[in-house]
Amino acid sequence: MDPCPFIRIQIGSLALKSPVSPKPAFSTIHPSSSPCFCKIKLKNSPSQITSIPSSQPTCFTLSKTQFDKLVHKSNRLLKIEIYTGRRGNSCGFSSGKLLGTVAVRLDGANRNVVVQNGWVLVNGGGKRDREAAMQLHLSVKVEPDPRFVFRFDGEPECSPQVFQVNGNVRQPVFSCKFSIRNSGDHVLRSRSSLLEPSTSLKWLNSLKIGNKDPPVKERKGWSITIHDLSGSPVAAASMVTPFVPSPGTDRVSRSNPGAWLILRPGDNTWKPWGRLEAWREQGNHLGYRFDLLPDVAPTGGGDAVVTVVNSTLAAKTGGKFTIDIGTGQSPASSRSSSFDLGSGDESGSGSGSWAELLYRGFVMSSTVEGSGRPSEVEVGVQHVACTEDAAAFVAVAAAMDLSVEACRPFNQNLRKGLRELRRQQSGEFVV
Repeated sequence: MDPCPFIRIQIGSLALKSPVSPKPAFSTIHPSSSPCFCKIKLKNSPSQITSIPSSQPTCFTLSKTQFDKLVHKSNRLLKIEIYTGRRGNSCGFSSGKLLGTVAVRLDGANRNVVVQNGWVLVNGGGKRDREAAMQLHLSVKVEPDPRFVFRFDGEPECSPQVFQVNGNVRQPVFSCKFSIRNSGDHVLRSRSSLLEPSTSLKWLNSLKIGNKDPPVKERKGWSITIHDLSGSPVAAASMVTPFVPSPGTDRVSRSNPGAWLILRPGDNTWKPWGRLEAWREQGNHLGYRFDLLPDVAPTGGGDAVVTVVNSTLAAKTGGKFTIDIGTGQSPASSRSSSFDLGSGDESGSGSGSWAELLYRGFVMSSTVEGSGRPSEVEVGVQHVACTEDAAAFVAVAAAMDLSVEACRPFNQNLRKGLRELRRQQSGEFVV
């Protein structure tokens, strides 16, 4: 089945020339004492905000159908509003002062096109002396970005089928099997859960009169295996660190997150490929971090774990989990995002790593629905060479969806499918 055509609009190389006095002299970059940022707008897409100057590109992605509709209308402009001041709102009003706007007309060709690369006058020009006018430097590139699109036919805990979709056509490609390991299985635990008494000690303590200690609350042992149409397992996500509340709270904290291991088959065994950590932030947000593991690094490529996304999304309404390496793009629903390519911190300033040899540009995205609706997964065509490649990204999406529930406050009920599994579980399963 053919991939779905998508169009990627990339905006970068932002800098500002701004007059600083009535004289011809001006600063090539707006003074740091008056920081600038811009709001980039495209019709029917969420606005994106970035600082000026900025070396990190900003991206919009549209389906080919959406893009064609946009460029065949009279209003096919990319609009950039330039502000001075701090980002954010104060008393309901924007804290930045509008300096001017720039509009770029988009090209409708289905090929790599550089629409703009250089200096343009702010507010449309019209002045005889360009040196006395504010100018914005930017590059705008339009390029095809085909993707495979997969859709879960239900919540991951319901062991759904996964369809590949292209327009109105959908074709089954995977099936999922969700399970919960019982308390007798070995589970790699977090520090908090290591404090749990052994089974024998709990049995002895139960005989003590007046023992009123509540059971340790944890969500553990969840796993989901992705199978191809022949029934062979091609990827898996296994909860290797239980989701437990911080002492005195009902929340999984950033200091002690739960974690999933994303596994791929190899040499007649499962091999770790990635690790997803998740926790509950203040303000009803879910924090998450996804690392690529060094086992897949080329020979001599180093052995450092590489963080490819570290961000948040709304736990109640959901959002998008996105891996987009080399652009610094942050999902519109996220409050923050970073891409750490070997620097060892969260600044996104790494000089490069083995991960860049394997993954460049858009890698994947998945919708995370706080209400439990089926998820949709997009994977860049260049990152899928075999069935196992696609299945690994589907497993990441399933783990991310389930993390919303695993991080739900422990004084709240899990969604219906997980509650039913709890009742069916013969062993101990405390939520």
